[in-house]
Amino acid sequence: MNISPYDISVWVLPLVFAITFHEAAHGFVAHQLGDKTAWELGRVSFNPLKHIDPFGTLVLPAMLLLAHSPFLFGYAKPVPVNFRALRNPRIGMVLVALAGPATNIALALFAAASFHLLPLVPASAAQWVADNLKNTVVINVVLAIFNMLPIPPLDGGRVAVGLLPRWLGLPLSRLEPYGMLILIGFLIVLPLAGSQFGLNLDVISAILLEPYGMLILIGFLIVLPLAGSQFGLNLDVISAILRTSTGYLIRLILVVTGNG
Repeated sequence: MNISPYDISVWVLPLVFAITFHEAAHGFVAHQLGDKTAWELGRVSFNPLKHIDPFGTLVLPAMLLLAHSPFLFGYAKPVPVNFRALRNPRIGMVLVALAGPATNIALALFAAASFHLLPLVPASAAQWVADNLKNTVVINVVLAIFNMLPIPPLDGGRVAVGLLPRWLGLPLSRLEPYGMLILIGFLIVLPLAGSQFGLNLDVISAILLEPYGMLILIGFLIVLPLAGSQFGLNLDVISAILRTSTGYLIRLILVVTGNG
């Protein structure tokens, strides 16, 4: 796999912006809702160095890329939030969690709308700017959708904990210390195992084609973590969810911004 300096330049900038704005949004909303933890630690900042995690942001994506994983995955340093300090901890947790993905969608919309300004860019830079805008749309949509998977510590997991009845939300919240290990297992260990996992996913593909297929699969992603030892998901399921959702959302963004 040949990666040129040009490729790096049109992927790194959108990724850095996406991660930086995502994390800063969490801290900003938390501050507005009563928790000053992130604000006092300087995490409500557009300085990427405040948010980059050396392993999660740099090493892990590089490992996946070199391993030819079907899906690239990375993460930044989590923004510290004291949910008990929020004026309404339960609803506040949901709003703080939604702030990151919502900001990514806003960035994707802004980048897609900016395609209309390309005629104003000098010809020598037009292709570079276009590739950055295209990758900004893709990265932000993928980041938003992935983070909304209902597995703590992802944002979707915290939204689920805040919205589910207490008897379901509490067991789900206890997965948070292990959630990242579960995701890394799905995204690294299973792909490296390769052909040794001979599951037939025709049923999953059929579900995805149904009108409510995405809701069914997301439901499975909530129920299965609660089952504890019954984690039997194959990476292909998660990849299918992400590919399908990402494709639909990108097309919607392009249509909304007049690029469809």
